[in-house]
Amino acid sequence: MHLGKAGWLSSLFEESVALHTREPGPVVPPGLPESSSGRARARAYLRRMLRASGLLYGTPAEGASESPGTGAPEELLFRAVVRTLARTALDIAQLVGAAPGSRREQLLLLFAVLTGQLDEACLIEEKLRQGHEAPRKLWGRVEDALERRALSLSGDPAYGLVLHNGALYADAHMFGRQALDYFARGGLNRDMARRRIDFAARQKALLVEVLTGLACVDRQPTFSARRAILRQVEDLGLPDALEGELRAAVRQSFERRRSLSAAVKDVRSVDLRRFILEQTLLASLVDGRRTRGERAFIEQLTQALRVPESTVHQLELEVAEFYAKNRSLVDVFTVSSAANLMGEELVSGMRETVERNFHRLMQEVRETGELYHLLTKAARGQKLTADERQRMRAQLIDVAKAIPALAIFAAPGGLLLLVALAKVLHFNLLPSAFQDEPALEPVNPEEEGTGGDEPPVRKVG
Repeated sequence: MHLGKAGWLSSLFEESVALHTREPGPVVPPGLPESSSGRARARAYLRRMLRASGLLYGTPAEGASESPGTGAPEELLFRAVVRTLARTALDIAQLVGAAPGSRREQLLLLFAVLTGQLDEACLIEEKLRQGHEAPRKLWGRVEDALERRALSLSGDPAYGLVLHNGALYADAHMFGRQALDYFARGGLNRDMARRRIDFAARQKALLVEVLTGLACVDRQPTFSARRAILRQVEDLGLPDALEGELRAAVRQSFERRRSLSAAVKDVRSVDLRRFILEQTLLASLVDGRRTRGERAFIEQLTQALRVPESTVHQLELEVAEFYAKNRSLVDVFTVSSAANLMGEELVSGMRETVERNFHRLMQEVRETGELYHLLTKAARGQKLTADERQRMRAQLIDVAKAIPALAIFAAPGGLLLLVALAKVLHFNLLPSAFQDEPALEPVNPEEEGTGGDEPPVRKVG
């Protein structure tokens, strides 16, 4: 059941449905009247489930239960996310008293909505009405969309935003509300589904604005950090208009601090206020320290969101407790360990030498378009087709000839790049000190040419 292998999603759903039939019913939080409707019970369950499962933090603890050696850590936890969402939807169906049906196909429909494929979701619903199974091509489209999300949300770059947790929670909340509406209604309301997708996109955009402010509070971000943040915005897959607005706001934050009050002025929901504050608290914890500037930023955010001080203390305790218990899971989606070992100061010391070459690597990646995704897929042990390997090898040989291994290692995701290079190339990229055989005399960096300096960042506003 590995990502990249056709049929992995169907197998996971079959396993989830079979397991659900053997488990006790979902536990509803106490305090609801006996006369509560199925919708009310499902809403109360969803609020508790998002927190208790760890989806609130983007790291379901279930991911630790899989046996080692069955995939990369990111893949294990992504499968745990899918499995947890599937179980949540099945529990909701039971709570609202949904009519019997092909739960496997119904889960496929819900995940099609999650990935924004509303046309595919409608086709799946039509097959369900006819009593037919969804064709393999529809399964393939949803699988492909989920795999792309697994790549884009598998981790946060060293100097970007700790964004994975909040983005995944926004999706999980939307998915749960969609499951509740679908099973209670007995069908798909496309317009309502679109509104939920758009709301989740706005949640993510708001979170990016706030976390960018947090990232800029102590110093202006480096060029590498700015590039990483803008790449994360692109990977979120937001609607074009919203993405354009967000990129402009983020660039403005790079140059001067934006008003928190202006950023969160339209936030009225209590749940959304908690979401923004919780994710900001988590982002301030993952590097193991909270600076004076970060503390002041959180105080300003608390005031702008009009959250009582007692609630802030409660949220801080909850976030810290979860992080302390599940740090190994949280760190799968961050690079705090690598950042602690290297430190931004160390990277800054290498900057003049490394970033000249890194700029060339990024230029090559931009020109090829697919190099990054092929490298990541290979690094995770996923099987490439013969054509993919041939294309990637040709691109990598050109890159490796011009760029020292140090530049690749220092780049965000550099360890993945080195693993991929070792698998697909026939020559050794390790520095001579790490090679068993005598190395050739190194080339003088001055003789191999240099790339340009960092491109200037234009001031906005």
